[in-house]
Amino acid sequence: MLGDFITRGLVLVLGYAYPAFECFKTVEKNRVEIEELRFWCQYWIIVALLTVFERIGDIFISWLPMYGEMKLVLFIYLWYPKTKGTGYVYETFLRPYVAKHETDIDRNIQELRARAWDLTIYYWQNCAKMGQTTLFQMIQYLASQSGRITNTTSEVYSFTSIYLSVLLFACRLVLL
Repeated sequence: MLGDFITRGLVLVLGYAYPAFECFKTVEKNRVEIEELRFWCQYWIIVALLTVFERIGDIFISWLPMYGEMKLVLFIYLWYPKTKGTGYVYETFLRPYVAKHETDIDRNIQELRARAWDLTIYYWQNCAKMGQTTLFQMIQYLASQSGRITNTTSEVYSFTSIYLSVLLFACRLVLL
């Protein structure tokens, strides 16, 4: 348990915080070297994909012994300059795969956006209908309750009843 906690802490520090700081320093230099910037961009692309796959993969393979330590070694392999792990993984695996499937990925992203927008509109309309129905029910309830309240003056009663009826009618006109 403690080993897992330490490993996760090291992954956060050595896999995310330290590379983020190095990337920051590279970007903020007065004379940014394109190769160094390219390296950090490739690193963060790989880390983003690993993070996505990690969320799914952890369910199935986190039981392996030394799993956390293997992730830590992978992160260090990726950013350590002498191993050139980022360049190797990017050029050997990631770039050819994404280049081959780029149009399919773009099409799927566009379809996902369209479906998400359609779903958003669908739920927005359903919520509006439910809100409208609830508003009408509340107004009708208030109108029915105003008849039960005994007022000392009949003018107040008739004014309240007329006001709620007009309000209900106006709401139906506006919302329909």
